[in-house]
Amino acid sequence: MVERQEVTQLHVDFDSAGLSLEGILHLPKASGLLPAVAVCHPHPLYGGDMHNNVVLAICSALAKTAVAALRFNFRGVGRSQGEHADGVGEQEDVASALAFMKSVEGIDLHRIGLAGYSFGSRVAAPVALRQQDVKALALVSPFLTPSDWEELNAYPVPKLFLCGSEDNFISCQEVKRMVDGLPEPRQFGMVMGADHFWWGFEGEIASRVAAFFEAAL
Repeated sequence: MVERQEVTQLHVDFDSAGLSLEGILHLPKASGLLPAVAVCHPHPLYGGDMHNNVVLAICSALAKTAVAALRFNFRGVGRSQGEHADGVGEQEDVASALAFMKSVEGIDLHRIGLAGYSFGSRVAAPVALRQQDVKALALVSPFLTPSDWEELNAYPVPKLFLCGSEDNFISCQEVKRMVDGLPEPRQFGMVMGADHFWWGFEGEIASRVAAFFEAAL
């Protein structure tokens, strides 16, 4: 087990299909190789970016459990080049973020995870399904299409799905029903009182996600 130590936040830039994207790498200082997780932010056309409350809380919690975390801005957000691409080009951004993360010295290439929140979950899931090096997937307030759920039916990697009981955009009951039909290993969690934006519940959601990846990776 990697010893828990001080965390450094590094501002980074990486390429995605010829575009320069910005990110922040939460890198725990450790003597051994670190597992790592890329975290995808909510919808950029509604204010979502890598500084989102849920994304930041998850990355901070991961780093405290000796898991490196990368949050980054999709194309067209903040200092990232390009324009919003309706969730299609953003999948390239996720794949590029994973590739960059694996290029960082000290990262264990065999312990890579992926997380997404809201729009970020819809972008992250298809990438995880295509990339065999993603060993664990966590989706918060998952905005998944019927085809996404269908493809997950054959996905054997550890999976975590979390939603709030007061979410006005997705149905927790429907998410649970879909998760119950997925292959193991899988986890579902509903946080009572939380809505889609998780204000006041950041600590709880972050601790659940961090615990999942700490165990899965």
